[in-house]
Amino acid sequence: MKPNQKYQAFPNVPPFNRTWPDKRLDKAPTWCSVDLRDGNQSLINPMTLEEKLLLFDELIRLGFKEIEVGFPSAAEVEFQFIRTLVEQNKIPSDVTLQVLCQCREHLISRTFEAIQGVPNVIFHLYNSTSIQQRQIVFQKDKQEIVDIALQGVNWINHYLPTYSGNLILEYSPESYTGTECEFSLEICEAVIEKWHSFHTSKPNVIINLPATVELSTPNIYADMIEWFCQNTKYREHIILSLHTHNDRGTGVAATELGLLAGADRVEGTLFGNGERTGNVDIITLGLNLFTQGIDPQLDLSDINRIIEISDRCTKLPLSARHPYAGDLVYTAFSGSHQDAIKKGMAHQQEKETPLWEVPYLPIDPEDVGRNYEAIIRINSQSGKGGMAYIMEQEFGCKLPKAMHPEFGKAVQRIADQTGEELQSPQLWSVFESNYLNQNTPIELIDYSLNQDSASSVDCTLTVSYNGQTHSLKGSGNGPIDACKKALATLVPDFSILSYTEHSLEQGAESNAIAYIQAEQHHYDLFGVGIDANITTASIKALISALNRLSSI
Repeated sequence: MKPNQKYQAFPNVPPFNRTWPDKRLDKAPTWCSVDLRDGNQSLINPMTLEEKLLLFDELIRLGFKEIEVGFPSAAEVEFQFIRTLVEQNKIPSDVTLQVLCQCREHLISRTFEAIQGVPNVIFHLYNSTSIQQRQIVFQKDKQEIVDIALQGVNWINHYLPTYSGNLILEYSPESYTGTECEFSLEICEAVIEKWHSFHTSKPNVIINLPATVELSTPNIYADMIEWFCQNTKYREHIILSLHTHNDRGTGVAATELGLLAGADRVEGTLFGNGERTGNVDIITLGLNLFTQGIDPQLDLSDINRIIEISDRCTKLPLSARHPYAGDLVYTAFSGSHQDAIKKGMAHQQEKETPLWEVPYLPIDPEDVGRNYEAIIRINSQSGKGGMAYIMEQEFGCKLPKAMHPEFGKAVQRIADQTGEELQSPQLWSVFESNYLNQNTPIELIDYSLNQDSASSVDCTLTVSYNGQTHSLKGSGNGPIDACKKALATLVPDFSILSYTEHSLEQGAESNAIAYIQAEQHHYDLFGVGIDANITTASIKALISALNRLSSI
């Protein structure tokens, strides 16, 4: 028997008229963070009380209105955390705490002790319903599983008079994805009917349909959600909630499709921390909405702060490629990607509409508190456009386009030699050594200019050439032309192909830079000069170009 023959395809949902594939998301769901329960129980070293309080405060700052704070009957530390929130008056009036509990009387009783003084509570009751759990773990039939859930509802109602706040019932048929659709519907409706039998107002019940284990492709999970919505007779009394895990790596996709299928609410964690491969990542879900022009109803504008607090509390560092948050997600090494980003950023700054249109960047890094400095980084895979982008962003040098291939080759040589990423100071070092520190065989000592008329300038250059001092004279229609004529008496047969200059606004000690492309004997190279005086910078650029040509 081959290993793959131990497994079988996940069954299809009973036939129904699905509509979710034609829908689009147009609003954020109700979010419920389960970082302090699912997230915490998955850690090698669970959070301390201080770390829980820190993370709770951050969840409040982010805008969560529903937060699962623990399983208070399962451990004393979880019980005490809730009591600390109450005693320190840390629960905002618009925030609802969620507590998790199994269908056992002593656990339910203890949970009610924990929530005394909490203004608003979601009492999250659950029991396992899947085929495997029924047959292997509990060895009970369907009716016995239903009876467990209903007895749990009875006990909640029994202890409810001891609690003076507002309580909402949430029920989860745990392992919903491993449960027959018809049985899930049966047990959920039995719970709703039992709860309504105690409350004539027939309050809404949160029905949470979890992918406790992800067993199928996301489209089947969406089918299971929409099938439930279409077949329940209590849809108007249900807040339909999703709680997905990431066993197949598609927790985010399953949640998004589940929302298309009719769900109202999502339980998840920051950055997807959770058992096995994790819970669904609420940060990714929220920013996915954001990139579609939908307000996620969470403040995700300082991603670095969220990462820092999450790392401190969970001791789980993020992958460098984690969506939206990883160190490298706003970085391009590929040359073609770098060139496209560089052009996209220039286009974004020039156009009138703020609509974000930058290739390879689905989100503006500034919207999550990142900056542009790390968008393009340089290694042996990088291209000339990326190098030019770094030179402009980091040092203010707007290299002429014709200069990009030339400078790119110089950088490429160093990257190939080291086999490592080049940081921006190393990039500047390559630029400096190849263009600015070109003082042989010609070195400028001094110069003077005299404008005889509107169309004529006289230039006297004092230079060192191979160690010998020379005084060179030339006249031209401007300073650069006059200096060219003067240098031609020493270095014949060269011409100037292009000249550009601009002010330097950052990254260098001077405030003017000039680029001159010179040709000699069918070879052309750029020279660069920097100085407070633009004429001096231009003369330095011309001498730089001639010195570089002399080395060919």
